[in-house]
Amino acid sequence: MKLYDFPLSGHSHRARLFLSLLGIDCQLVAVDLGQRAHKSPEFLALNVLGQVPVLDDDGVIIADSNAILVYLAKKYSRMDWLPEDARSAAEVQRWLSVAAGQIASGPAQARLITVFGAPYRPEEVIPRAHAILDVLDKQLRRRDWIAGGTAPSIADVALYSYVARAPEGNVELDGYPAILAWLGRVESLPGFVEFPAAASRAT
Repeated sequence: MKLYDFPLSGHSHRARLFLSLLGIDCQLVAVDLGQRAHKSPEFLALNVLGQVPVLDDDGVIIADSNAILVYLAKKYSRMDWLPEDARSAAEVQRWLSVAAGQIASGPAQARLITVFGAPYRPEEVIPRAHAILDVLDKQLRRRDWIAGGTAPSIADVALYSYVARAPEGNVELDGYPAILAWLGRVESLPGFVEFPAAASRAT
């Protein structure tokens, strides 16, 4: 099994984190985004969108970080991470959608500005980031894990990386005590691997 990734990508970290939490050995193949390796014909043959991460499971190619989480949970029959009952599965999917939507357009974009010099407008992105963090904090005041239940799910994995590194995008977490407690719970899970800190280009 190979994972094509970029160490400073939160999407890549989701996949690395879940592989580690499951105890699955995987060869990491670094993709040099600075050299646009993700737009090369070879990489586009793996993912037509030219994005990391991509999982190659002995020729079965899975692109998209959330799709990789679902694939791994299903492949290894980990119903503890992705429940089979309709209500619980729908709740997990709800937060996967948040990870791909409001988290991507909020904390993730804010970090792209400072870390990679992306041409987004901080005055638009940072308020969006705080809006979704406020929602998450209110949810996590009532439950230990974002999709409910007594154990984490792939929804927690999907949300973790960009929330944890939100301060790198000038989105501080001090006002979100429930989120900070949740981050600590995720970081205490056996097999947890840290999302490397990045040096910001701008403030």
